[in-house]
Amino acid sequence: MSEAAGDAACPRCRKPPGLCVCGAVEPIANRVLLVILQHPQEQDRELGSAQIAALQFARSRLVVGLSWRGLAAIIGRPADPKKWGVLYLGPVKADATRPPLAALSQRGVLLPDQQAALAALEGIVLLDGNWGQAKALWWRNPWLLKLRRLVLAPPFRSHYGRLRQEPRPDSLSTIEAAALCLAELEGDPGILPRALKPFLALLERYKAVARTSPRG
Repeated sequence: MSEAAGDAACPRCRKPPGLCVCGAVEPIANRVLLVILQHPQEQDRELGSAQIAALQFARSRLVVGLSWRGLAAIIGRPADPKKWGVLYLGPVKADATRPPLAALSQRGVLLPDQQAALAALEGIVLLDGNWGQAKALWWRNPWLLKLRRLVLAPPFRSHYGRLRQEPRPDSLSTIEAAALCLAELEGDPGILPRALKPFLALLERYKAVARTSPRG
């Protein structure tokens, strides 16, 4: 992939010139604030999707680091942890059929009144990194434990396919997870295909460059 990565990255989407997807970005006016915590080692210039997610959703924050004092330090204002959710990494004790997005208790059990729990959320936090990096962010930021735990049951497999190995069959890219969460929270299924347009464009361009790049 040397052809795509050889020159300076686009200052907006942070992709190499051959993979720039700025032309496909169409910001979505989301109600629920999206916050993405990115591990410093996850700044994938080619296939990472966190920056694209931050561009696609008008109300979003992408911050890079290992630990923060709290949510208020990230968003610049007080935040009620009861009104915020975080995409949870742990197991779900009630492993029965569940909706695409569900809220858990602190013990990992599905809450009985899902509609009320999700409707109360004014923001969500996603952890961007591989499995080990995401777990490091989780444990280095104890304030995350105070947020509502959310889990996804994606109705589709990640569009990464064979381009990027995922730890579990239900693992999604950051932008796929963000789009699915917000589509469910805002009751607008159209958010998902709209949000993924630049991500899908990125994957197609990546494949095209790979086909034309000389192999060593």
